[in-house]
Amino acid sequence: MARPKNYDEDAVLSAAMHAFRRHGYGPLSIKQLEDSTGLKAGSIYNSFGDKAGLFEAALAHYNDKVVQGRIDTHLPPGKGVPGLQALFLSLLKEPDGGRHGCLLTNTAIEFGGAVRDEAPGRAHLQAGLERLRKAFARVLSEARAAGDLPPGIDIPTTALQLLTLYQGILVLVRSASVDDRSLRRLIGAEFRPLQGIHTQKNMP
Repeated sequence: MARPKNYDEDAVLSAAMHAFRRHGYGPLSIKQLEDSTGLKAGSIYNSFGDKAGLFEAALAHYNDKVVQGRIDTHLPPGKGVPGLQALFLSLLKEPDGGRHGCLLTNTAIEFGGAVRDEAPGRAHLQAGLERLRKAFARVLSEARAAGDLPPGIDIPTTALQLLTLYQGILVLVRSASVDDRSLRRLIGAEFRPLQGIHTQKNMP
């Protein structure tokens, strides 16, 4: 019989998630994970199997808490294209004031082509990106149904285009190579063609 957990799993996964986001998977040591999560190495191995197992759990936690949290906050039914733009603008300010970027983006960059093979977290990485793409497509479809999307917009292509911009902004935020003012202008230029007649006056 498995021993009951004597720790707050949600708090441990949140701490691990932020540690992987700051340091990456490869460079992060078990000692650093001990310090971040408050668990001893033995507890990490007993609960998650190994470092890769903890990373898998942290990525799944990131999708459920951070990715879905952003979707729930900015893209509830009825928010439309203004909600999408607000979501993109929110990427410019991390809650902790840092510039550590997105765990999904950082993972894709760290593992490169290996994410298509057997890299840790591969399935959760793909699931998180797909969750975003589907949310973008849903909002665009709702905007079209409400008459708030200009004609001629290809929803699947535009959703993929938005996902590409989303990830690109996160890379630039982490690198600090482009100032926030320039990124705001970029976001505005991207969303201008999506502004329907009923949404233009409400765009942030």
